[in-house]
Amino acid sequence: MIPEAQLARAANAAAEEVLRVIYGDDLQGCTVSLDSVAAVIRTTFEAHVQTAGELAELHAKGFEAVQLLSTPPADGHTLSPEDLRTLLGERLDQIRTVATKILSATIAQNGDTSAADLA
Repeated sequence: MIPEAQLARAANAAAEEVLRVIYGDDLQGCTVSLDSVAAVIRTTFEAHVQTAGELAELHAKGFEAVQLLSTPPADGHTLSPEDLRTLLGERLDQIRTVATKILSATIAQNGDTSAADLA
């Protein structure tokens, strides 16, 4: 998470820059308070940071699941070739399911529909 003070500074800087673009460097004629614009920007930053954090957590859990599923079974040497083939097929299906869920969440977060064909 972004520290509170850093988030406030970033929102204030963005708000000041927006007002400068609209009113010029001297902000002459500006009747909008810097704090009100910064509050809107800060709310957007906070929502983005929260969503990005949730997505990063999802990615970490997904990689943990893939790592677990890709680890050879301890009793693999005792399995028949058919049982081993079945187990590997099931694990690959589970890895595909996890990857599809993570990809779908990432696409939804980014609003990118062009990557939808990968799911």
